[in-house]
Amino acid sequence: MRICHVTPHLPPDQAANALLPYYLGWWSRDAGHEVSFVAHPPRAGASGAWAADRLPGPVAWVPPNRGGSGTLLRMGSLAAALRIAWAARSSIAAADVVHVHSNGLLAEMGALLAERVRKPVVLTLYGTEIWHYTPKRPGPDLFTRAYRNASFVTFYSHGLQTRAVELGLARHQAAVVYPPVASEFTFHDERAQAEIRASLGIRQRHMLVNVKRLHPLAGQRYLLEALGEVIRTHPDTRLVICGTGPLLDELKAIAQANGVQGHVTFAGLVDNQLIARYDAAADAFVLPSLLEACPTVALEALATGTPVVTSDNPGGVELGEIFGYDVSVVPRENPVALGRAIVAALDARRRVRDSTLRIIEQDFRPPAVLRQFTDIYRTAIDAGAGGRAA
Repeated sequence: MRICHVTPHLPPDQAANALLPYYLGWWSRDAGHEVSFVAHPPRAGASGAWAADRLPGPVAWVPPNRGGSGTLLRMGSLAAALRIAWAARSSIAAADVVHVHSNGLLAEMGALLAERVRKPVVLTLYGTEIWHYTPKRPGPDLFTRAYRNASFVTFYSHGLQTRAVELGLARHQAAVVYPPVASEFTFHDERAQAEIRASLGIRQRHMLVNVKRLHPLAGQRYLLEALGEVIRTHPDTRLVICGTGPLLDELKAIAQANGVQGHVTFAGLVDNQLIARYDAAADAFVLPSLLEACPTVALEALATGTPVVTSDNPGGVELGEIFGYDVSVVPRENPVALGRAIVAALDARRRVRDSTLRIIEQDFRPPAVLRQFTDIYRTAIDAGAGGRAA
């Protein structure tokens, strides 16, 4: 099978729609399939040399549209669409199935090009495409067209699929495929947890971790505001925040204003291997996000044995329903409730239950996710490019 992934991101970017096509590409190649990519260059700055060494197949890099306003924006979008068509045409034409990730001009043009050359399209939606969906009027609505005409659509969570139906986007040939948990994230018992924490140079008795881009929707400000209450009960606590983004200076100021700056490490952009070590070392993974579909970062923490404290964003609620006691859910934008839940987690100082580990292994590991997508690819190919379901 020849699979072409069209995605706005690839590693070293850490977005969900960078990691899924990357890992899925490797797992597909290891299973004997051919893989190619059409993508924007990583925001982290690496491209050709990085791809040649670390991607499982050739990649056609497409410079992003820099935008503008009014007539300049329309002209820029047209020029960007032509660049995408030129760069992607051969990869899409050679594929048996085109897997389009998320939305935006690159993804939507990739779906349109595949339709034009009668290639089946699998469209994966991660969250914002549906949370912020509004039909475009006037003008071409490329996302709605891609959604309606795709041979198959996958959603990152049941909550996301339910929201799509509420928005009038019900369709056949659709399914939930949860994000995979990579092999780096393995269970650590209390002894292994202590050893890996020492190897990271963290000497505090208690450790919390958050992994998310520093963005308003990630809600880190509420975690920093809650940390004061945590420190009053457990003063020997270290919070490690992994991620970069536009709010770094603001978050540092919030930490200082709350008197907790000495307890916080802003680790910046780190790779999966280091994130896995931070997760395994922590007593609790804290996810105060305002909006999530299915937070892969929380699943990864659970896989290492670390319980999760999450806000009641849709993805957090869904994980609470799946994993029960190992995922504590509190109201969004509520530092007091968040602080109390973190204190309770530190009081308990425990690893996750065996039932959580079994669910991770059965439903969220690479073999399970690859099996689901391989079946979906075959369904799309068997139906052909005309196998659309509105």
